[in-house]
Amino acid sequence: MSYVSNVLKGTCPNCGETKVFKEKGNPLIFKMPVMHEKCHKCNYSFHREPGFYFGAMYMSYALTVAEMVSVFVLGLLAGVGFLKMFFAVIVVVFLLSTFNFRISRLMWLNLFYEKEEEGEVQK
Repeated sequence: MSYVSNVLKGTCPNCGETKVFKEKGNPLIFKMPVMHEKCHKCNYSFHREPGFYFGAMYMSYALTVAEMVSVFVLGLLAGVGFLKMFFAVIVVVFLLSTFNFRISRLMWLNLFYEKEEEGEVQK
């Protein structure tokens, strides 16, 4: 399985079958995504060590900045006023917050993926 396909499908980096997140979350009801502890098929741990996903916050930040810049540029091209653009940026960032959370964690998990053998025991 490739890095991009695992991230886009949201599946285990080891076997590619189990979904990493059991709940996607919903920003409108303030519900955050919930991850499985480990893969149900190959027993690959999604929680590698304490603080493992700290770096995913930087990826989420980069995604958010890219989204904000995109909305701002589209607003400039459409001739929208700055106050309307500001509110549009706030709405887009709020609505994509759970998506950014999931994608950044999936990117981070797959970035530091190490292939585990079938007989190897997880800590």
